[in-house]
Amino acid sequence: MDGRNYVGYEYKEITADNSMVSLFLDGYENFGWEVNDSLMGSSMGGKTGSSQKTVIRLKRDRKILNKAELTRLQRNFEACVAEIQTLEQRKTSVAAAYAILLGVIGTAFMAGSTFAVTAQPPYYILCILLAVPGFMGWIFPYFLYKRIVGKQTEKIAPLIEAKYDEIYEICEKGNKLLY
Repeated sequence: MDGRNYVGYEYKEITADNSMVSLFLDGYENFGWEVNDSLMGSSMGGKTGSSQKTVIRLKRDRKILNKAELTRLQRNFEACVAEIQTLEQRKTSVAAAYAILLGVIGTAFMAGSTFAVTAQPPYYILCILLAVPGFMGWIFPYFLYKRIVGKQTEKIAPLIEAKYDEIYEICEKGNKLLY
């Protein structure tokens, strides 16, 4: 024998948003996982940076000490990361719903305006009266969206920070179990 001991590994593959890759790499390291260097990352997704994903391949010694407790902490870590992702989506989902609703109402006014001008005889005054709120319903959704996203961000930011603090505590406990 050449003096090396056999090490059996368990493997894990994670698909993460590019914005969360660093958090995953730092977090999983505290639960005994190592990046499988030869297989790190392959991007997939669309052209926008927010929709791109990276595949992270990890490995860990099967006979690691405190494996059950590390696995429990790892699940808590994964749950916290999922909650952060949900909170991030909540910032824009409410705003998008209100903006779409206002756009649809504006479109209804424009439809009424179109019907008023195509009626026999045409009702030009009614057409103008319906077109003004129709155009407003097409222009203001952008500003409404920005305003609601700002308010949601103010409201949700402390919750996200609390989740990050919880993640750091979980990772610290995991790290203490390893060393």
